[in-house]
Amino acid sequence: MALSSAARVPAGRRRLGATISPAVAYWFAVPSVILLLGTLLLPIMVMIAMSFTDYELGALEFSFLGLDNYTTLWRDAGFWRALLNTLYYVALVVPASVVIGLALAVMVNGLRHGRGFYQVAFFLPVTSTLIAMATVWKYLLHGTIGPVNHLLTTLGLPALEFFGEPSLVMPALAIIGVWSLAGFNMVLFSAGLTAIPQELYEAAAVDGIDTPIGRFFTVTLPMLGPTTMFVIITTSITAFKVFDTVAVLTRGGPQGASDVLLYVNYLEGFQYMRIGLASAITVVFLGIILLLSLIQAKVLERKVHY
Repeated sequence: MALSSAARVPAGRRRLGATISPAVAYWFAVPSVILLLGTLLLPIMVMIAMSFTDYELGALEFSFLGLDNYTTLWRDAGFWRALLNTLYYVALVVPASVVIGLALAVMVNGLRHGRGFYQVAFFLPVTSTLIAMATVWKYLLHGTIGPVNHLLTTLGLPALEFFGEPSLVMPALAIIGVWSLAGFNMVLFSAGLTAIPQELYEAAAVDGIDTPIGRFFTVTLPMLGPTTMFVIITTSITAFKVFDTVAVLTRGGPQGASDVLLYVNYLEGFQYMRIGLASAITVVFLGIILLLSLIQAKVLERKVHY
């Protein structure tokens, strides 16, 4: 007769497991809880507390201001300009990087040969240092010596000052953002494509849907719903955190046309030393990202098929 699982466990081990109480089990989680509090929650709470003060970097004394920092932001035209520029950047980067990443994943996944090469090639921008590559993009899009403008003039089109024209600077930065994010999105979509059962495509073929476009819209795209939701949310958060390219290429110019929230936050905290006001900007920034993520998850969840 086969022994039960309980009977196969040595008696000493059963006695040891029986003596462990739930309280002891919670003690094993204490190191992780302390690490979480010390490295994540505590800095956030300190930042929120500092946003209600006039603390300046290096100062020994500070005073409580209440909501004055938030009132200052509400009345500051520069803050609203940075917020609108950030939203404009996100509106340009997120749709383009998601669509291009999906298109690259579908094309690469359909290859019979060289799939690994193209996956590595498209993923390389993700592994490169964005600050170093920003210098390369500054040369490529330069108004006089840049290859892009040489191509435009060769085609009989006027040269463009991508980083010197207020109306062009954010689209130029968005091009760099799409370039850096599309490869990562391609990898995520490729993982989602491999999880789609082949039987669904066979069933679609039986129903008369045998064209690539028909299979994409009836099988591939609906089955990529969870992946698409994850990609949109993560891409939106990454796009909102744009800072490197602005700090290296434009420094908020020209005429403040490329001011974004994190760059304004950096200036307030580390150039003007107003840590209290910088903390208030950070709280607003985190609140916007949280609200945006919740709205996207709520809206996209209704259209996702698991």
